[in-house]
Amino acid sequence: MPRKRLLLVSGEIYHVVLRGVEGRDIFLDVSDYWRMAHGLYEFNDANPTSWEFRQNYGVRPRSEVVAKSRQIKERKTKDRLVDILAFCLMPNHIHLLLRQVKDGGISLFMQKQGGGYAGYFNLKNERQGHLFQGRFKAIHIKTDEQLKIVFVYIHTNPAFLVDHGWKGDGIKNPAKVIKLVESYKWSSYQDYLKIKNLPSITNKSLFGAIMSPRDWQKFTDDWIYSRTLDDFEDLALE
Repeated sequence: MPRKRLLLVSGEIYHVVLRGVEGRDIFLDVSDYWRMAHGLYEFNDANPTSWEFRQNYGVRPRSEVVAKSRQIKERKTKDRLVDILAFCLMPNHIHLLLRQVKDGGISLFMQKQGGGYAGYFNLKNERQGHLFQGRFKAIHIKTDEQLKIVFVYIHTNPAFLVDHGWKGDGIKNPAKVIKLVESYKWSSYQDYLKIKNLPSITNKSLFGAIMSPRDWQKFTDDWIYSRTLDDFEDLALE
């Protein structure tokens, strides 16, 4: 029996995952990560995406997602679909923690993001066909405890890059994983630690009201050292 599609309610928070078809890598080089990161900002708008962005294939954005002058201009007209509370870009999938702002906002945002990136990727690599594994998957985050757990899960996903078995056997070298997680560019974790990385993407007000940056760092480190994947239960979307 097909899984019933989750009703996405405005004001609620969801852990969203989008994977490459057949587990394939969706990021082949640094410029691909930049393009996806730029899209997280650009496509979060009910208004049509600019022609300039859609045509800007293969061009690496600046170290910040958008130039300051453009930020100031678009803040006046941007009609946000979602609040991006956390994100992590992995070689063959992406994790997003989204709060829906407008009715239908998550679905439209993911449609724009997935379609826009696939168009860029296929043109750049002279390929055709689907890039992503169907529609995105989503889980409703209902409690503060789930919110804290999914914050850790999303931001510790890069552990896989240095410890392939971490999701089954636990983390073998916690210090190494912590170093990687804190230096990993393609997530929102550095910005939560007050290390300016890609600050325009993420709305940090909710997590900032729950704990300080230092407390979030300690909470994440403590899990890496002492907890297991069982903590994530049904929030992982494996």
